[in-house]
Amino acid sequence: MRLKTFIFSSVLALNSLNYSFADDARSGINFYSGTFDFSDDKKSSTLFGIEHQNENLYRDTMIGRVSPITGMMITQDAAAYIYTGIEANYDLGPFKFTPSFAPGLYSQGDGKDLGHPLEFKSEVQLSMDLGDTTNFGMSYNHVSNASLGDKNPGANSYMFNFLKKF
Repeated sequence: MRLKTFIFSSVLALNSLNYSFADDARSGINFYSGTFDFSDDKKSSTLFGIEHQNENLYRDTMIGRVSPITGMMITQDAAAYIYTGIEANYDLGPFKFTPSFAPGLYSQGDGKDLGHPLEFKSEVQLSMDLGDTTNFGMSYNHVSNASLGDKNPGANSYMFNFLKKF
């Protein structure tokens, strides 16, 4: 019962945030870099990624406006993750809060064995407007196979993000 109450109150809180999109919504490219699996001393590595965000395809939902994302990241150990999913954008004055969820395919390369090729990425990002078409921020994500594989070590990462809208 507590979990249901928490989920319901969380949804109400997200709905009460002031979100807005320009009438002429745009697509954006998010470039990011950071540390893949910073909590694992033996397998942490630098990562680089790119993500396409398309606000033109938004949908109004009970948690706000949601739009699709598609992207990929690669680590210095040649591990790669390609994904597609959804994100929501909430305006907090000059800041934007952007939670997202994206299933994708993971290739280990010489990097960490995550236990299964199908992985799920949950992410939160906080960014600041640097103008009408540019944002800079920081994000945290967790990649996990939801116990689909024999093991599920997961990976926690943090990144710096640069978003340019076109």
